[in-house]
Amino acid sequence: MLDTLPKNKKIILFDGVCNLCNSSINYVIDHDKQDVFRFVSLQSDLGKIIQEHLSIQNTSLDTIILYIPNETYYIKSTAALKIITAFPGAWKLMHVFTIIPSGIRDLVYNYIAKNRYNWYGKQDSCRIPTIELKSKFL
Repeated sequence: MLDTLPKNKKIILFDGVCNLCNSSINYVIDHDKQDVFRFVSLQSDLGKIIQEHLSIQNTSLDTIILYIPNETYYIKSTAALKIITAFPGAWKLMHVFTIIPSGIRDLVYNYIAKNRYNWYGKQDSCRIPTIELKSKFL
């Protein structure tokens, strides 16, 4: 199944029932004018296979993963920064946060991840993409 992943796309794995995560994915979709990203729910069969392939133990589904097939992957705050700095304009300025060690950035990330359902809510099931967006979800 991994060999069918698009090699020229960056794949974002996200918590499919988290409202904050879904809002973030909607933002990426709306601003991905170069069609760089594809999306996979962490809860999906493919999401589980990719996590296993990367040896990521993520039972609490509390991370975002940016997977670049046959190259590398990033998790938590580093993944978020890599995604947001892929956009033009002022978003490139977010790159300055990479000077902060990932361990410190991830403390903030983990605090938000731990509270995301309380603050933003949660859906009963993973998002079902519209027909127009179906090609962006793997």
